[in-house]
Amino acid sequence: MNRVLLIGPLPEPTTGVSLANKVVDDGLEVNGFKVETINTSYNKFEESLGKFSLSKALFFLKLNFQAYKIFKVNTVYITPGQTFFGIMKYAIFILLTKMFGKELIIHVHGNYLVKEYAQLKGVKKAIFSWLLGKTSKGIVLSESLKGNMLPFIDNKQIFVLYNFVEDYLFSQKETEKETIEKPKIIFLSNLMQEKGILDLLEAFLILENEGFQYEARIAGNIDVKNKDVIEQYFNKLKNVEYCGVVSGIDKKSLLDWGNIFILPTYYEMEGQPISILEAMATRNLILVTNHAGIPDIFENGKNGYYIEKKNPLDIVEKIKMVSNELIVADKIRNENYEVAKRNYQVRNFISNLTRIIKV
Repeated sequence: MNRVLLIGPLPEPTTGVSLANKVVDDGLEVNGFKVETINTSYNKFEESLGKFSLSKALFFLKLNFQAYKIFKVNTVYITPGQTFFGIMKYAIFILLTKMFGKELIIHVHGNYLVKEYAQLKGVKKAIFSWLLGKTSKGIVLSESLKGNMLPFIDNKQIFVLYNFVEDYLFSQKETEKETIEKPKIIFLSNLMQEKGILDLLEAFLILENEGFQYEARIAGNIDVKNKDVIEQYFNKLKNVEYCGVVSGIDKKSLLDWGNIFILPTYYEMEGQPISILEAMATRNLILVTNHAGIPDIFENGKNGYYIEKKNPLDIVEKIKMVSNELIVADKIRNENYEVAKRNYQVRNFISNLTRIIKV
């Protein structure tokens, strides 16, 4: 029997990486693998991911006591962070995996790893490269992200594994959504400055001051550093509802309600947001920045439209444009559903991952 140890974050909190790991855990079990896990989720949400703190160091030090699980498996599958500390906290697991002749798979959920490597100097850079060089197989989210692993392993060891949409999010009925009468806008991500939340809220304020009719619902964890300013926006905005953290049927209801999904991200560690695929699967038009691995799953004019980074006025203009081109918008929304159903179902994701493990 194939035995796999999954080391990485699992819900809660729910992030793109923790959700993907949960799907990997469940999907491999169904396909005949025996899966062990070491959950590295840190229970405090904050925007400064990958930065050192004493509490984080102690948390991850305790996790090292679970390293004995490596002895029970054939393959160790790790979804590490993308900073020096984000790699170092997995160092014991990486070294023991190679020491005992196990296969090591590193799955990079982002586009920051190679940037971090370029910025490192001296001993830190050498350690970073040495650890990642022990990878048997590297996985990235799309073709354009392969460069994140190329400094450390050969191209033939790097595999592309596109993200997925959970099955329950696909509509049970094949019927199309109603035509857009007014924009119903969704933001479904962590409320971090680099995810563009402040730009979006400023755009909403501009729209309301102009008397433009819209509704918006925002869901996700609020970063503690921006909590006060975000709540100030919420208090000013009349057409915006904050839904908190949503999952399961609540997430599906939110996505089904909307007709426009907006993600103005410029997040340094962004890879290929699952939320974009989820919005496509629920027939939403996408407004998103040209950033990280997004162009590998998004075509301007076909799946929606690009918006400029850090530009609330451009967000305003794109929302108005969609509202004035209803026939085109409806065609895009329904095409998004077909694209997601064809390419991004969980069975495709697990089948491709299984193939990578068995190669």
